[in-house]
Amino acid sequence: MTPETGTEMISCKEATRLASLQLERQLTLRERLALRMHLAICVGCRRMERQFRFLRQAAGAWMSLKD
Repeated sequence: MTPETGTEMISCKEATRLASLQLERQLTLRERLALRMHLAICVGCRRMERQFRFLRQAAGAWMSLKD
């Protein structure tokens, strides 16, 4: 547990879940802090989050071309 936020470090599995979830809804403050702390130390999860954002943008662009 970190004294600054009162949150525990999350696993990569939990970081993946939160990164995916943030595409669907706004994360709570605690969730955002936990995800940001994890991303600060985990290069693999930073890449995964970028990939999620890219896929979301690409899907949105494709859907707008479809109409």
